[in-house]
Amino acid sequence: MKNNKVNNYIWDLDIEPKLELLDEEMKRYIEVCKEKLGMVPNVILANASDLDRLKNFVNFYNRLMLKDGHLSKLEREMIAVVVSSCNKCFYCLIAHGAAVRQLSKNPILGDELVINYRAANLNERERLMLDFTAKLTEEPSKVDHLDRNILRKAKFSDEEILEIIEVASFFNMSNRIAIGTDMRPNMEYHNIARD
Repeated sequence: MKNNKVNNYIWDLDIEPKLELLDEEMKRYIEVCKEKLGMVPNVILANASDLDRLKNFVNFYNRLMLKDGHLSKLEREMIAVVVSSCNKCFYCLIAHGAAVRQLSKNPILGDELVINYRAANLNERERLMLDFTAKLTEEPSKVDHLDRNILRKAKFSDEEILEIIEVASFFNMSNRIAIGTDMRPNMEYHNIARD
């Protein structure tokens, strides 16, 4: 990224002055991103143009994706990739495909999910979770109690089912924002966990 601008972002925001206006909590969050990831994800920079927007995004994302939940972190990242595959969201496919590679220690799994999760080497639990995710993304009005009961029969708790729904819904929203603004992934994501 050059000149602290989000490449190809619709507003072509000059982020540097905005970062100075952030509160200490969000400035620290950006520093932690740099320390842990070696970069600040473009989605964070894009949201940094408005403090409330950034805080809302960070808090919701962190609760769903980083904190301990009912699903594993890998399962949540798999959901993110499948939603993003259905929506053809370049930003999220690259960023969350990298997270799947990293968490699974499998350099192929992220790419399989990006192309077609149905052809990936998944266990029954993962396949049912992702079938539900894809249906919720592609045909939300057709999701009914039978779909939830399929998950229950596969030993998913109601809390796990709700978490699938929350993660899928969050990424459907995020995909639309990323696609609508032409947000591009940081170059670093392309090489994560490729070895």
